[in-house]
Amino acid sequence: MKLTIIGSTGSFPGPGSPASCYLLTGHDGTRPWRVLMDLGSGSLGVLQRYMDLKDIDAIFISHLHPDHCMDLCGLHVAVHWDPAGWGRDRVLVYGPSMTGDRMADAYGLPRDPGMTEDFDFRAFKNGETVKVGPFKVTPYDVRHPVEEAFALRVEATEKLYGETKTSVLTYSGDTDSCDGLVEAARDADLFLCEAAFQEGRDDGLDGVHLTGKRAGEAAREAGVHRMLLTHIPVWTDSSVVLQEARDEYEGELAVAVAGVTYGVRSGDRLSEPKTNSMSRIPVSLTEAIRKAGGQRHEVPGQG
Repeated sequence: MKLTIIGSTGSFPGPGSPASCYLLTGHDGTRPWRVLMDLGSGSLGVLQRYMDLKDIDAIFISHLHPDHCMDLCGLHVAVHWDPAGWGRDRVLVYGPSMTGDRMADAYGLPRDPGMTEDFDFRAFKNGETVKVGPFKVTPYDVRHPVEEAFALRVEATEKLYGETKTSVLTYSGDTDSCDGLVEAARDADLFLCEAAFQEGRDDGLDGVHLTGKRAGEAAREAGVHRMLLTHIPVWTDSSVVLQEARDEYEGELAVAVAGVTYGVRSGDRLSEPKTNSMSRIPVSLTEAIRKAGGQRHEVPGQG
């Protein structure tokens, strides 16, 4: 399983990264599968540097704050209004029970049908595992000021080089310290954990976010093999929360970097950020240019 950080800035997009969005890639022995954890503000554009939107196999939404889900509205447009037609099944979206209604409200649509022509909305239930391709995803209730907030434990069983291997990633979502977070992260190969708050600065706020210290405590208690800190807002110093976590956790530790791909089992950086605006020109755009009497010209590196 590979993890690509599409967006890692907390609370709203920053100058160097969109809000929360994480691409997981796994192989079932037949084909690669691509799923997203969250699709926050500003992430949809950057995501297209790394994949064709039509190759999204599923989206898992941790909770319904805009920095974790709002670009579902943009994806709705991409699905619904493609001049050539979407040509795929509805996009599978797991998340809180009100996800479909909240997205319809955000876009000004009637809740019936809302976006259900384009998305297959399904509700998470605490502790109930769902399977998509090689991925098994289990949501755990965590502590954040919304009606439903989940940490996600993702297990991928893949056939690699003649061997079957399982890797485990846990994504904290947004949370303060709680038992559900530790349970979700137990023995994970990689713990992708938020650290939005700083010790001493945010001590009066309970039940909202983790500090680096509290993230480190959760990682130590859960016995994770390595941790990436994420969801760090522009007003939080990443070096401060990194040191806070280091004081509590002795394993491999780093701050997630937008655009970087990591091996979940190895922790290695497998590839660096991409800057091309698109990996390819969509067929629908090429057809639109042709009908308008224009000509497509190849751009070096984007054939």
